[in-house]
Amino acid sequence: MKQFNVLVTKRTTLSKPSGILTVVRHNNGMAHSCIHWFRKGLRLHDNPALMAALRDCKELYPVFILDPYLYNNTLVSINRWRFLIGSLKDLDRSLRKLNSRLFVVRGKPEEVFPKLFKKWDVTKLTYEYDTEPYSLSRDRTVTTLAKEHEVEVIYKISHTIHDMDRIIEENNGKAPLTYNRFRTILKTIGSPKKPIPAPAIEDIKDVKTPCSENHEKDYGIPTLEELGHDTTALGEEKFPGGEQEALRRLNEHMERKEWVCKFEKPQTSPNSLSPSTTVLSPYVTFGCLSARTFWWRVTDVYQGKKHSEPPVSLHGQLLWREFYYAAGVGIPNFDKMEGNPVCTQVDWDTNPEYLAAWREARTGFPFIDAIMTQLRQEGWIHHLARHAVACFLTRGDLWINWEEGQKVFEYLLLDGDWALNAGNWQWLSASAFFHQYFRVYSPVAFGKKTDKNGDYIKKYLPLLKKFPAQYIYEPWKAPCSVQQAAGCIVGKDYPQPIVKHEMISKQNIQRMKLAYAKRSKDSAESPNESPSKKQGVKRKAKSVIDMLQKKKKN
Repeated sequence: MKQFNVLVTKRTTLSKPSGILTVVRHNNGMAHSCIHWFRKGLRLHDNPALMAALRDCKELYPVFILDPYLYNNTLVSINRWRFLIGSLKDLDRSLRKLNSRLFVVRGKPEEVFPKLFKKWDVTKLTYEYDTEPYSLSRDRTVTTLAKEHEVEVIYKISHTIHDMDRIIEENNGKAPLTYNRFRTILKTIGSPKKPIPAPAIEDIKDVKTPCSENHEKDYGIPTLEELGHDTTALGEEKFPGGEQEALRRLNEHMERKEWVCKFEKPQTSPNSLSPSTTVLSPYVTFGCLSARTFWWRVTDVYQGKKHSEPPVSLHGQLLWREFYYAAGVGIPNFDKMEGNPVCTQVDWDTNPEYLAAWREARTGFPFIDAIMTQLRQEGWIHHLARHAVACFLTRGDLWINWEEGQKVFEYLLLDGDWALNAGNWQWLSASAFFHQYFRVYSPVAFGKKTDKNGDYIKKYLPLLKKFPAQYIYEPWKAPCSVQQAAGCIVGKDYPQPIVKHEMISKQNIQRMKLAYAKRSKDSAESPNESPSKKQGVKRKAKSVIDMLQKKKKN
């Protein structure tokens, strides 16, 4: 019987232990047969878990699992699938340059791994740590299975710039609920770690990746058609997936040094015909681009120059991502209204017709419909455009629960990210983080600020392209002769406005005011159960085993 140990470093303070609960098979100094499990970190650069896999390794199996819980056609749009497949192809090409290959496996991880452990005689498993609730549950299950098969497990933090648990611990066990408080915590932690380079051929010269003649059949990357998609109506791929495209885009933007230094997110345009921001978010979401690499490249550009500051700067955007990740770790039921202690409980309407009209870009408000059309066609919309359509769906006009919008964004967005999606929807619905519910985006005036002629609307709603600028945002106000000349009759060819914004937005402000009053009353009656907006949510103490099973710090 092989010797089998649990290794844990001593813990002398309240901070997280530097080790993890690992199962070590003592193999008399022989090299490992290792699986590196690619999940979000679809890259070679700044991938410490991959480098850990290469240490003392004789056989490396780079694996990506098409987990049906995460990857199915009801949850993932065709654009998002295309981005993922492109990222996997790019990753496979990079691995081949290192004389390795990617193994794509279909099935539930808890069913897949026992078979792979036996088939490849695996002694080590490495992966990048993931803080989403499903991921944590899945990884606990896989770690238990690894223990049963005497497989060592190594986790590394590289999907986020900082360690989320460390942030929460530094905030007395609570998730910071304001951006300023979050930044204060980061000052005590210090600068992010520097990214590490991608493995070179020298790092892998003694490592083999055994491949059979049936590799493509057994472990090949699927096509969109194989996944059940009709690609005939698929539009141009404006943002191809993959690490190489991510680094190309990063380099391109970092060469614009003056633009980087002056960048302020609120000053960019939500309806420009070409993106007014970096559109690096999908690459960071899938891990094609390391957030730490992004951070330090911006730092290099800033060096010695006057530059914008958080929250509006490029650094500020990366910190918003970290802020929501910390909230997602520290706040129970973060993606739901009920059971979420920081979320205002609102009596939202249930209106399937309104929801469908919003989702399908037929609200009768051209600015809103153009944004939703771009989202469906391209998988990406500007951050401020997201603000506009999210406010419109929730507290602004349609009074639909933000969870419904969250589902639509999760499905359609290339950069759909669990923590950011939930956090931003709560913000825009004024359910959490942002509380000035009386500030409502106009579905008419907001777009006019940056696109008076309505060129954006004409691009995504060509039915309206012949309307003069005077009526492009409000075509229902155009005289019949103008509508006829434009070849579009409102109410027949394009819908009437789904609501009267000026009237309904005022009514909804009053409804929100009532929800806030009820929250204040409930908070006063049960102060221990309903924390105020300034408080964090303290996490319950975990068992020793839970603590030991936490991830290994870099």
